[in-house]
Amino acid sequence: MTPEELKYHKEHTWIKVSGKKGTIGITEYAQDSLGDIVYIDLPEPETVVDSNSEMAEIESTKATSAVIAPVTGTVIKVNEKLADSPEIINDDPYGKGWIAVIELEDDSELDNLMDAEEYERYIEEESR
Repeated sequence: MTPEELKYHKEHTWIKVSGKKGTIGITEYAQDSLGDIVYIDLPEPETVVDSNSEMAEIESTKATSAVIAPVTGTVIKVNEKLADSPEIINDDPYGKGWIAVIELEDDSELDNLMDAEEYERYIEEESR
């Protein structure tokens, strides 16, 4: 089930916006495709991330994959629990498996992202 309150990027990241802050993670589809996650290289706080660019890297038993920032902003907090337990992302990608919180630079970038319904159609087409 794709949470309705989130916005989605075509590179399978999500963002939950609250004011000028956005919590970012990877989708259920992404974690399922990756398999068992064994390591995550988290961004450093104060790092400026650009929309559509790599903000973190995840290693799984299958592959290494970039986590793409859905919007531009400054990292203000990272999920330190993932450093010791990256498998939390597999268990709860939309909850405890969040990756970082950023201060949004331009919230109009959110208009470029998909809602839950659009994202579900997108992954359905992609997996054909």
